[in-house]
Amino acid sequence: MNTYKYLTIIFLSGILMSCGSNSGQKKSDFTIETNAEKGNISNNKTLKLSLENKKNHTIDSVIYTLEGNRTTDNFILKNVKLGKQTIEATVYFNGEKEVTTSAITILNSDTPKVYTYKIINEYPHDITSYTQGIEFFGDTLYESTGQYKESKLRKLDYKTGKVIKNINLADEYFGEGLTILNNKVYQLTWQEGTGFVYDVNTFEKLSSFKYGNSKQGWGLCNNDKIIYKSDGTEKIWLLDPETLIEQEFIQVYTNKGKIIGINEMEWIDGKIYANRYQKNGVAIINPKNGAVIGVIDFTPLKKKVKQHEGLDVLNGIAYNPKTKTIFVTGKRWDKLFEVEIIEK
Repeated sequence: MNTYKYLTIIFLSGILMSCGSNSGQKKSDFTIETNAEKGNISNNKTLKLSLENKKNHTIDSVIYTLEGNRTTDNFILKNVKLGKQTIEATVYFNGEKEVTTSAITILNSDTPKVYTYKIINEYPHDITSYTQGIEFFGDTLYESTGQYKESKLRKLDYKTGKVIKNINLADEYFGEGLTILNNKVYQLTWQEGTGFVYDVNTFEKLSSFKYGNSKQGWGLCNNDKIIYKSDGTEKIWLLDPETLIEQEFIQVYTNKGKIIGINEMEWIDGKIYANRYQKNGVAIINPKNGAVIGVIDFTPLKKKVKQHEGLDVLNGIAYNPKTKTIFVTGKRWDKLFEVEIIEK
């Protein structure tokens, strides 16, 4: 057999195998129908489910699940997480079983409230710091900074801007957000897929951890029991503080759609306050379902700092439990602002 015939036989065999494979894929006899308009539904609605029975099978029973949790064909969405969710129907008929799925997007029913702010105090801030995250531990401010060959972890006297303690990250790491829990500092890196854990007092590196399904590290915060991690998308991941394994996630949504670029975060009075990258505002997020319940417009602040070539966006939010006030700054800003939040 010559080479040409040999290759021809292999080629035709591949086609036959491919055709055989495709022909074996059975199309579903059922389709899930919902009352979601163009796939979207608000969480103040009742989700209504039905089944299109294309071949008029005699159906014995149908089991519906929403994101793996069993539900009914009329389901109130009030306590369901927002975002893209999967509905699954397991259909029993004629002694057979078939599973079919459909996707919906659950939106928040309410428009976010709009807040502004009042400046209480202004403090000096290192203009060279590419701020990625700030957080108070007691009355002391901790800061993580970014950029390759510039990334740091710092302990600061926030009133004077004096650096109390500083360590530099290795040149190959781009520092990101941080949070403090159980006398440990947790610090992310951007695209390196690695986070670090330090002793809060000595900055001794205790361990490191790898990310799971989240591909990047952006921001961190905690509620004393769970660590929340952003990755630059609309997702906020919930981490076990002991294992640092990503257990689940919420999706950040308004009444219109998803909010991406979730960056530096802070836990304040049961809510997540989050910077959005390249935006001048902070989103106030319900940690139970991902709903944006408020936005704070910090647009004028950038004009109050020294204008220079390296000046970058608003980033950095921290709550001081001693003063019960919020502090914000930005990348290469020469000021740290203490503010009071006011509803418009």
